[in-house]
Amino acid sequence: MKIVDLSKTIAYNRQDPWFMRIRIKHKPHRSSKGLIRFFLGLPARLFPNGFEGWADDKILGMGVHAATHIDAPWHYSPTVDGKPAKTIDEIPLEWCYGEGVVLNMTHKQDFEEITLADVQADIAKTGVKITPGTIVLIHTGRDKYVGTKEYAMRGTGMSAEATHWLIDQGVKVMGIDQWGFDLPLKYMAQNAKKTGKKDYFWQAHLVGQQKEYCHMEQLVNLGALPPSGFKVSVFPLKIKGASAAPARVVAIFE
Repeated sequence: MKIVDLSKTIAYNRQDPWFMRIRIKHKPHRSSKGLIRFFLGLPARLFPNGFEGWADDKILGMGVHAATHIDAPWHYSPTVDGKPAKTIDEIPLEWCYGEGVVLNMTHKQDFEEITLADVQADIAKTGVKITPGTIVLIHTGRDKYVGTKEYAMRGTGMSAEATHWLIDQGVKVMGIDQWGFDLPLKYMAQNAKKTGKKDYFWQAHLVGQQKEYCHMEQLVNLGALPPSGFKVSVFPLKIKGASAAPARVVAIFE
């Protein structure tokens, strides 16, 4: 069996937008000695030979959307087709493991939408099959900007039409290897003001107002995968009531 890691390393990066910077506090082994002596009541003379205490770490200020993660329907809207939207702890685990398919969208330019025609053309080219439960990975190549100031500012993005179509094929989970699933946020805001279109901003996310689905953002290494022939595992942390959760996303070749 071969496993390909599709997840970013969780680490501090000063180039991330200020509201998404992750801070990790590492506690050395020796810092636990006081806890062991005074909370557990074990005197230092009874510490095992060579025992230096245990290391520990704390993640500070990490939002659930700050690393490789999966968004729950609740992130997009409080309701889906008039019914309460699922939070991340309510997502069926069956959605989170399945046959994987990669759609190659590396030819799409920054700020250019991924259309239904783009999706169908790549499927026709590779011959991949999308059936209910397939997990669709959208390869844009923008993971090359991870760790840079450009990461959140550049990229293509899914159109509402393409997202609707994938869901209609039975896809419950899809994902992309760039900062967000839509076009870059600042670009969308500026273009919405310029064109006056009320249905332009966050259009792929807002498909979730009508149809239930989840998507992953900030994947990496999709270029290491073939179009099909592998499974995807994307189990999120079980955070009560959350709109998303970090996940260790992997491709599994059996």
